[in-house]
Amino acid sequence: MADSPRSSEPSPQSCNLDAKKLDLKLSVTLSADRDAVDQVVRSIMNVVREMKCAPGREDDIELALTEALANAVVHGAKSDPSKVIECDVACDEQQGILIIVRDPGSGFDPAKISDPRHGENIYSDHGRGIYLINQLMDEVQFHKNGTEIHMLKK
Repeated sequence: MADSPRSSEPSPQSCNLDAKKLDLKLSVTLSADRDAVDQVVRSIMNVVREMKCAPGREDDIELALTEALANAVVHGAKSDPSKVIECDVACDEQQGILIIVRDPGSGFDPAKISDPRHGENIYSDHGRGIYLINQLMDEVQFHKNGTEIHMLKK
């Protein structure tokens, strides 16, 4: 897995699961309130575990989902509870799980995110979420100027 941030442009092989052909499809919205994230993650993960979408990989998925939703709340929606975060989940036992998180923010350039393993970033108390997501998921893409993240775990 590459250590640099994932490309914001889709590649032919990345995150190409056809959600229409998958067994489980969830769409969840939550207010941009950090306190709402844990409950939403628990609810989604209960279904993911029950459906056996990615057996043995649930912990990775849970942490990546938590980080993506927290980033959407804090950075995308500026923790404004009047704004809405969207999360779509599609999976099946054979193909894996695709998670898409959308926020109402202005976006960002993933290529400009500092590597938290180097220089002064090592001592920073933030800036590890995207790095963790990239390490935990098999494929990660950013769309719509960074306001939408697609995460795939096979």
